[in-house]
Amino acid sequence: MPNDLRAPIPAPFLSTSLKVIPEWIDGNGHMNVAYYLKAFDEGFDAAYAAIRFGFDMIERRGISTMAAEMHITYQGELFEGDPIRIETQLVDFNRKRFHWFQQMRHGETMKLAATCEWMILFIDMNKRKVAEMPDDIFALISRVKEAHAHLPRPPELGRSISLENRRRG
Repeated sequence: MPNDLRAPIPAPFLSTSLKVIPEWIDGNGHMNVAYYLKAFDEGFDAAYAAIRFGFDMIERRGISTMAAEMHITYQGELFEGDPIRIETQLVDFNRKRFHWFQQMRHGETMKLAATCEWMILFIDMNKRKVAEMPDDIFALISRVKEAHAHLPRPPELGRSISLENRRRG
């Protein structure tokens, strides 16, 4: 089992170790779009580390996860030196898939900078194919879902690209 079933589950998972570095700044003088995804991905690493669900599972158990789909919304600018706070919540899951949602905020003002919605697949690395997660991992993710059940549903959740979409009020 990758973790202690009695350990508390953070809700949401928080990553506060990132800040906007000079290499992430583009010609507009703010954080480039590509680095928002990098920051979201690193925020995911923190979430997985909190439940001991990391890349070591590849060697130990021959399993991993891989991104299948994502949707990013850009809500505000981040600038060089700004601290980044990423909140990660599990929206739903089944034996083969996870639906995650992240919010990126300025680490001091808490102003929303971006959101990222993910569909993540559970992978048998020996076959490199989607597989059903074993019972112990299903139990772990069930605990995460239970811990995150009280979190509000972000307004961007399930949003598609459309000319009718509006920003948060």
